[in-house]
Amino acid sequence: MSWNPFSRSTPTAPKKAVVTRTAQRDFEKEVKRLDELEELTRRFYKNVKRLTEANSALAKAERKIAQDLLSTNLCQTEEIFQHQIEEWDKAMIKMDTHMAERNIVLQRAVVDPLKKYVSIFPFSQVAIKKREQSLQEFQKCQDKVSKYENDRSGQSIVKAKLTKTALTAAQNDFTSQNASLMEDIPKMIDSRTEYFQPSLEAEIKSQVQYTTEAVKVYGELSNLMNGHREHSKHDYASQIQQALNELKALSITAD
Repeated sequence: MSWNPFSRSTPTAPKKAVVTRTAQRDFEKEVKRLDELEELTRRFYKNVKRLTEANSALAKAERKIAQDLLSTNLCQTEEIFQHQIEEWDKAMIKMDTHMAERNIVLQRAVVDPLKKYVSIFPFSQVAIKKREQSLQEFQKCQDKVSKYENDRSGQSIVKAKLTKTALTAAQNDFTSQNASLMEDIPKMIDSRTEYFQPSLEAEIKSQVQYTTEAVKVYGELSNLMNGHREHSKHDYASQIQQALNELKALSITAD
């Protein structure tokens, strides 16, 4: 809008920004990185908790299958089959113990550290809000100083001096908060790998330990059921197919 020299109103001068666009953009970029880290950490935390719950559910589900089979008439009438299911149930008890140990490691080495890490972000958000409030106060003081400086009356000159004192205090407060956040946010983001590395290593080791025990337990169970005879996947497939053919041959299953 062009200025009208015959207008009684004085044109409003553009506000003097107390922070450059580049500086504000750099700060917002760091805040965005922090928000992304928070979202990732919270999602990671929830997924690991779900993993421990799924582990427990898996162990219980496998144990329940064996116990349900043991309660059937088939197990009570077929001694060999009953012995095999009993051995399977014993194997499931062992695996349940190993799974519980794995979950303990996950809880102590992954879930708990992640929970502590997540608890830091609310404090960061409070500091960011305080910085925003400080920026608004800084800008408010600057606008007042500009207003009084444009008015050369005696009363405005006095107010300008008083406002400049408030402006200096607001500027110092904002500068301190801004500098602190611009230093601390990158440090926090850069330290994420160092913080998560031990948790990741513990998770992998616990998985290796559990898998090793699983191979041992299921291997012993397989040897027991097979009479220590080696069976290939083809052998198992042939046995299953033969059993299916015999079932199909029964009159009760005929089309």
